[in-house]
Order: sequence, then C-alpha cells, then structure tokens
Amino acid sequence: MAVENSSIEYIKSTIEAQRRYFRSGVTLDLKFRKEMLQRLLDAMHKWERPLAEALWHDLHKSYEEAYMTEFSIVLGEIRNHLKHLSSWASAERPSSPLKMFPSRCKVLSEPLGNTLIIAPWNYPVQLLLNPLVGAISAGCTAILKPSPYVPNVAQVLEQMIDDTFEDEYIAIVQGNRDVNRALLDERFDLIFFTGSPVLGRQVMEAAAKNLTPVVLELGGKSPCIVDKEADIKVAAKRIAWGKSLNAGQTCIAPDYLLVHQDVKEQFVEELRKSFRSLLGKKPQKSKYFVRIVSDKAFNRLVSYLSDGAIRFGGGYDKEERFVEPTLLDNVSPEAPVMQEEIFGPIFPLLTFGETEEAINFVLDREKPLALYYFGATDKGEEVLRRTSSGGACLNDVIMHIANENAPFGGVGNSGMSAYHGEESFKVFSHRKSVVSTTTKIDIPFRYMPYRLFSLIKKLM
Repeated sequence: MAVENSSIEYIKSTIEAQRRYFRSGVTLDLKFRKEMLQRLLDAMHKWERPLAEALWHDLHKSYEEAYMTEFSIVLGEIRNHLKHLSSWASAERPSSPLKMFPSRCKVLSEPLGNTLIIAPWNYPVQLLLNPLVGAISAGCTAILKPSPYVPNVAQVLEQMIDDTFEDEYIAIVQGNRDVNRALLDERFDLIFFTGSPVLGRQVMEAAAKNLTPVVLELGGKSPCIVDKEADIKVAAKRIAWGKSLNAGQTCIAPDYLLVHQDVKEQFVEELRKSFRSLLGKKPQKSKYFVRIVSDKAFNRLVSYLSDGAIRFGGGYDKEERFVEPTLLDNVSPEAPVMQEEIFGPIFPLLTFGETEEAINFVLDREKPLALYYFGATDKGEEVLRRTSSGGACLNDVIMHIANENAPFGGVGNSGMSAYHGEESFKVFSHRKSVVSTTTKIDIPFRYMPYRLFSLIKKLM
C-alpha cells in the first residue's frame, strides 16, 4: 500500500479556508475549544481498534505497546487540557510598579493562528495527535501531515480526522517529501515538526523565509551511563525494556551504553538475560517486538553489525525486516554506529573508569534528547548538572515522556521548545501584554517639558 500525494490545489485551498475560518473568531471561544477536545477524545475511543490494527500491519506493534506508548499518552494529554484549559487561558495580572500609576497590566493568551504539524513514522499516532491537542486547546487551526512510511496508519488517521472535524478547522494532507516542500512553501503562524535533525534544519530554513516560529522535536544519540554503584539487575532490565520498545525506533531510546569497567561483564550478562526475559529465546517469534520500518533503515542497521564484536544477538531477517537485539563490544567512538542516531535494537558498549570520563564523553558530542544515568543519586545529580540534554532519567529510561504535567522537548541539536500539558497550550499561543489606563487621572509628569524630573527619576 502506498500513500497518494494530496494535490497542490487541495493544499492551497485548505490553507486558505483555514485562514478564513480562524479570522472568523470561532476558535477563540473556550467552550468551542473544549467541545473540540472532547470530540477528539471521543474519536480516540472510536478509532482505537482500527489504529491498533494499522500499527500492527505497518510496524508489527502489539496492541499493548500501541496503547501504552501511543493511545494512553494522547488520552492523558486531552484529559489534562480539558481539566485545566480555563485556568491556563485566563488572564494573568502581574503587579505594576509605582511608575505605572494609574495604569494596570494584564497578560492575555491568544492563539497563534494557522498551524502545520508534521509527524514521523515511529510513533505516528502519538506524535501527530499530541501536538494537535495543544493547537486545539490554544484556539488554532491545524494542517496535519502524517508519515507516508506507515501508510495504513496514515490512512486510518485521515479517516478519523475527516470523520471528526471540518477541513476548514483541522485537515490532513498526505504524501512524500514533495508534499512537505509544498507545505513549507506556504505561510503558517507556527510549524511543529518532529523528525531528524537533518530535516529539522530544512524546516527551520523554510520557516525563516516568513519568520515563522518553529517547534522542533528532533533526536540524537541519547547516552545511557551505568556506574559502578548501579543496581545492575534492575538497570539491565529497564535498559533492555527501553531499547526493546518499538525495536529501538524511539527518539528517546537509550542509544549507546557507557558502562563502568568494574561492572561491565556483570552488566553484559544481566542485559542478555533481560532481553531474553522480555522477548524470549527467539525475539522474531515474539508478538511484542516491532519490525524495522523500511528496507533502507534495515540495511543501515545491518551495516552497523560489523562495527564491533557481537556479544549477543546479531541475527536478522531481511524479508521480515527483523533485527535481533544486539550488543556490540569493542566499539570505536569513531565507528559509523557512533556517528548518528541508531534508531534500532543495536547497542554499542563503551567503558569508562571515572565518572568524569563519561561526563566528558557526553560533553564532546551534540546535546542529546535524553540522558540516562544508573547509579548513586548524588552522582547522577552531578552528571545532570554538568551535562545538557532535552530530558533525563535517574535509574530509569523513557519514563520522563509519560508525565503530561511536565514539559518534553530537546535542546541544541536535539530540538527547540517543549510541549505537553500547559507547555503545549503555551507553545501554540502568544502571550500579549495589555496596559489599561484610566482617563479620570492624567499624571502630568511624563509629558514634556518633564517638570519635577528629579522626583520622577527616583520613582523609575
């Protein structure tokens, strides 16, 4: 199955229709926004099974994993916005200094307007619809662009959105990078892009032509540090789980391992046991292990298998695009597997003697989307203080994305801006300061020729 490109005419006419719809003021009403959020919530329940079946067809993703990593996150986000939207949207009233008398100030949140949301293939439901929650909540319209690499999911998402919203409010366009380019040639009030740093640069370059603000949720090589004080058994289990999710095709998957030399062999054995416990002796037979999305990605991953000594794993099946969870030892920092985000179930392992070495290794590279540390809490806090990453976990992996009350986003090469919860509302909004001044009092001091300036100067 292949996704058919939306026509340029449809794209242009839909964008124009959404501009008119936004200018009508319909989306400004909080009651309307809440009704639309509720409509999306109802649609999630109605279309859950078709979406789950499409995820299985495109990625071999089990219903359990689909619910945990896709549906539950969107459902939690919608409920959070329904609960708090009124307070988030209410005017803030900062205090005014004496020099402002008799004026008062308030800060209003207004929707940015017409927005574009471009999502990747790895979590095609969550990463398309979660930003949409923020757009609806803030009062924006949205053009949604799912990935063509998961055609069945893209098709079901289109049916779901068409069934739920009018095109002049929320619409989906389909297609390849030609469609992306056509969209980026248009003017929007915000572009929300999730994908690779390479494509993120292209989005930012296109947006710059119209001074369009962007949210870039990118990726990178997220390090996983296992120090000598770590609970090795628990660390191995959690790390294996984080790498098994979506077969490692997760933007915040632990990408490579930095393991203290004193616990290396113990950790390797526990990691082997943990993968077997999660996926069985034959992971290819497990219904809980996702397949690689494309032949191109499969071939890239297989090429990494020669970048180190295989401690366990190493199996693959081209016909099924299956790659076995694999641990690579004796990996050079200059090897290809260490140069770009792996996005698959392959783990390069490097060792260190002092925690300072691990910190410097991370600092020598681009800022990652996530950083994971297993060991003593005080040492972990010091690692986090010394390094920079989009998010982090101490003695855990992945779970920082699950809290809809906490911001999620990248930094530097791994992205810019954040969303989830109130941050989603804010990122699709403009905070406008408004000063109101009574006409019953008109202080003369601010007018030329500035009489009593020495007194005014003391108040400023």
